[in-house]
Amino acid sequence: MDDERFDPGLEEYAFYALPENQEPQGPGRRRDGSRLSAPVPVRFPPELLEQARRAADAVDRSLSSWIRLAVEHELRQNPKRA
Repeated sequence: MDDERFDPGLEEYAFYALPENQEPQGPGRRRDGSRLSAPVPVRFPPELLEQARRAADAVDRSLSSWIRLAVEHELRQNPKRA
């Protein structure tokens, strides 16, 4: 038996690397826009921004999604601030 652990990401990569598996399976869908508000510009010091990017990458999230999650977490932890 091989000692290497199975990585499902490699199987997915091999599947989508084939041209026949790169065709859309239906019409594109757009969000209706009602779930999120207008963008809020936020500025970070470069070091903090890099830490946030690394944290988002570590959990396979976009930076925006990770920041939303962090804000939601903070508000749940400190409901008096909400």
